[in-house]
This record gives sequence, structure tokens and C-alpha cells, in this order.
Amino acid sequence: MKKRRIYLNHNGGVDDLISLYLLLKMEDAELVGVSVMDADCYIQPAASATRKIIEKFGSEKDKKIKIALSDSRAVNPFPKDWRMHAFVVDALPILNEKKPLTVEESNIKAHEDIIRVLKESDEKTDLVFIEPLTDLARALDKDSSIEEKIGKLYWMGGTFLEHGNVEEPEHDGTAEWNVYWDPFAAKRVWESNIKIELVALESTRMVPLTAEVRDMWASQRKYEGVDFLGQCYATVSPLTHFVTNSTYFLWDVLTTASFGKENLVKREVVNSDVITEGPNRGRTVRKENGRPVDLVYHVDRDSFFEYITDLAKQ
Repeated sequence: MKKRRIYLNHNGGVDDLISLYLLLKMEDAELVGVSVMDADCYIQPAASATRKIIEKFGSEKDKKIKIALSDSRAVNPFPKDWRMHAFVVDALPILNEKKPLTVEESNIKAHEDIIRVLKESDEKTDLVFIEPLTDLARALDKDSSIEEKIGKLYWMGGTFLEHGNVEEPEHDGTAEWNVYWDPFAAKRVWESNIKIELVALESTRMVPLTAEVRDMWASQRKYEGVDFLGQCYATVSPLTHFVTNSTYFLWDVLTTASFGKENLVKREVVNSDVITEGPNRGRTVRKENGRPVDLVYHVDRDSFFEYITDLAKQ
């Protein structure tokens, strides 16, 4: 079986770290690079947890990957309270049984690592980006030739719904956070010819973390990987009676799953643009002559949770 090359760029939240774990479990995927951004996390515990997950669950080949840290900075930073989860995951006993770690940090920055990995191979590499697009935009600015090395970009970002998930002063609430963090980077990627699969709020809101899901994982915790899922998600708020700004959806894991098993989701082509200025900065909008993206607008919820749980059992 020919494996699909995949580069992961994440920002250290629980969903990001679980995405890394699941990619390590996909038999038809070859993880060729990992980088971490200081966005919805603090970068040192996020990088440390990343190294520990690869050390614990990765193959010997995976353990040779050097984790690249980003020095990109936000236009609009995430709230501090959202960024604390990496500290908890990094401290989980299951990730701290083996020391010292053999998985190392890279001596180059994330955007440089993206260029290096893409240019070192004659084959195209897919990108799973579950954070703002700043590192990719910087890589494109430094070496635009990497476009031809990218198979497809799977990105958790954006929405064409009336309301997004940004609730900040002097903003109208129409944006999604990964775009809002750096609208100019999203705009730069929109100006490229990279094929984009956009896993937006339309679909991610169909996979909330609920008490039912927690109980399902608890009932199967005899599997080490399922227990790891449950322990990680124990650190975040479930959907109980109604959606709030702190309700946790499996945003990034859905993006990762759409790469791993494409028939879990439904897609439509949308011509679109990114707004960079004004009270709706960071909003993704439909535009008749805009650039096309493959919008994921629906997910089979039950099949999604079955898929990621089965991966965790391996």
C-alpha cells in the first residue's frame, strides 16, 4: 500500500494533540513533518506534549521527525484561558512513563521546516493545518515554488454561516478564530493555487463533545488509546444543555478525519474570499468570482466517532 505523505501544523490544543495521535495510527498515512505554533496554546508545553505523544505512540520512523517550533505572531491573539490545555496534556502520566525523550526539536522554524520537507521529496505532500495559516503564508512568501509540491491543504478554518465563533470587542462576530488570528495569512493562501479543503464551522458544530461521547470512551478504556482520548478530553468542557462560547467541538479532529477517511463528510465547491479589515475582519465570504474551496458542510456524526475510536484501539 502506497502511503500518503502528510505534514501536520498544529497549535497545541487538546484537539490538535489528539489529531497528531490519530495520524500516527493511520495505516495509509506517512507523517513526514510536524510543527507547532504558539496560537491556541503556550508553545513549550505544546511542543513537549507533541514529542511525548510521538515517543509513546509513534513508530521508530516517526521518532526521527524533528518538531519545528513557530515564531509567528498573532494579529488577534487567542484568549489566555483557552491556551492552558497543553500544560495538562503534557503532564498526563501516560505520556511521562519514558524519559529521556528521543524525539527532538528542530533547529529551524516552522515555516522553514515546511519548505524543507516539501522540497526534499519528489512526491506531493498533503498538509493538515489545524491552526492559523501564518506559517504556510510565510513559507509561500519565502519560496512560492513549494505550491507545486503540495497535494492538498486540509484546513480547519472559516465559516459561511451568519455567526462565527469570535466574540471580541469591535468585531461583529462573523469570523472564525483561525482566520481571525491572522486574516492576512489566510488571504495570502487564498491567493495561491493550492487546493483547499475547508473544514469550517458548518460541519465542526455537528461533532460536539458530549457526556454521551465521554461515557462511550469510558466504557472502552481497557484500550490504552481510548483511555488516552478520554483523559485528554476530560480537561475541556462538554456540551451539556446548550452551546456556549466554551463548548468544545472536535474541530481539528474532524479535519484530520476528513483526511484519513474522505467519505465521512460531504463537500461542495464554494467561490470565496477573506476579509482582512474592518469589524468583520477574518470573515470568509462567498464571492461569485472568488477562489474555489472544497467546503465540508456535513459529517456523519456516528461514523466519525466510530472511526476515531477504532483508530485509538489499534
